[in-house]
Amino acid sequence: MTDAAHHDTPAIVTDGFTKRFGSLTAVKELNMTVPAGSVYGLLGPNGAGKSTTIDALVGLVHPTEGAVRVLGLDVRTSPVEIRRRTGILPDGFTPYERLTGREHLDAAACANGVAVDTDEALARVGLADAADRTAGGYSHGMSQRLGLAMALVGAPDLLVLDEPAAGLDPHGIKLLRRIIREEHARGATVLLSTHQLAQVEAVCDTVGIIDDGQLVAEDSVETLRRTVGTETTLRIRPAGSLDRARDLLRDLDGVAGVTAEGGMLVVRCDAEQEAADVIAELERSDVTLESYEKSLPGLEQVFEAYTDER
Repeated sequence: MTDAAHHDTPAIVTDGFTKRFGSLTAVKELNMTVPAGSVYGLLGPNGAGKSTTIDALVGLVHPTEGAVRVLGLDVRTSPVEIRRRTGILPDGFTPYERLTGREHLDAAACANGVAVDTDEALARVGLADAADRTAGGYSHGMSQRLGLAMALVGAPDLLVLDEPAAGLDPHGIKLLRRIIREEHARGATVLLSTHQLAQVEAVCDTVGIIDDGQLVAEDSVETLRRTVGTETTLRIRPAGSLDRARDLLRDLDGVAGVTAEGGMLVVRCDAEQEAADVIAELERSDVTLESYEKSLPGLEQVFEAYTDER
């Protein structure tokens, strides 16, 4: 994208977009605007209509009613041009078992009519060592990374990622987030569709919340944070003295409260990062942990917060 004027046209506009499959309405009068150059999170539970919306953006389904425009073009009349300028990682991407990682990228480059530095592209997603292995031997996380590399071929103006963190380990998720930030810095628009609040919070600037085929809210991620709160709850079971662990925790920054509950400590922390610090601090203080689990505000809380306001 060389021309700044492109940024005046939203990357995606759905205008009264409705999609019915027989008697089932998958998406109902969806009005969504994704600004050019933004990282937009489409957040909703499975079955909310996210994948149908994405299928409409890339011309796999046509609207029953309403209009969908991508990069200023109508999906009905310009599907080829849209596909050429859009990189997509579909939900549940599965590679061809007999092709190597390298062959997958060459095929994507050929389909898009672009040249690609295969080694560099695979190294970027951490698959340099697996370039010449057939994808049938890839783990789920590796397949997901390969799909991401294919979506990035040709430096698309729009990157559409449907549940991209599925099957990725923490290292893979870190890599995914870094790539999203790099693509955004390059000037691409990124649409990230997920049911995981943590993914949206980590990288998006705007969020559209979809439920039951309808957009229930569209907001900045900052406002989303304030509305829902990002308090994390840790449930910790120390091996030794409960009192000692509790006293230690109470003195830590970022801890909002500690209560004992049947041999466990329930710790309220300010954010996900603070929770990691709390665990690290306990381990440094020789408090052995038998187990711990953390829970972030979930989708349910997001929906409650937004639907109660309406």
